[in-house]
Amino acid sequence: MPLHLIKLCVGVDEIDELAAWQRKRLAQQKAAGVKKPSLRHLTRHKPRRAEELLDGGSLYWVIKGLVRVRQRITGLKTGTNDKGEARCAIHLDRKLVRVVPRQMRAFQGWRYLDAADAPRDLSTLGAAAADIPPKMAEELRALGLL
Repeated sequence: MPLHLIKLCVGVDEIDELAAWQRKRLAQQKAAGVKKPSLRHLTRHKPRRAEELLDGGSLYWVIKGLVRVRQRITGLKTGTNDKGEARCAIHLDRKLVRVVPRQMRAFQGWRYLDAADAPRDLSTLGAAAADIPPKMAEELRALGLL
């Protein structure tokens, strides 16, 4: 069973804003001559449970206090920055998958998220559910209706 990560998406108010920021990063890489532009999130430490994450895990993004979207983790690569400090690049799939919104209190860094505790993809609830505004979806979930 895959293991996931959960992370705050600081400075982003909407999923579309995250998508635009990621498109911009890919365009910058392409303009710089990178042959295979990729999305990655840099962190100081490599997750200790890396093999479980690479077995189908995703990074769940918390946007404005709600878990709203996920991206599949495609790889982990360790290295150092220009100051010689250890870093780990969490490589992400380009597809943003909307999930059933769930409230999440603020925390620092990232946390592990067991598959059994992960929010379901909105697409599993049918096409109409994907069109529900995030705040309404959160209220419906709190009432046990979603």
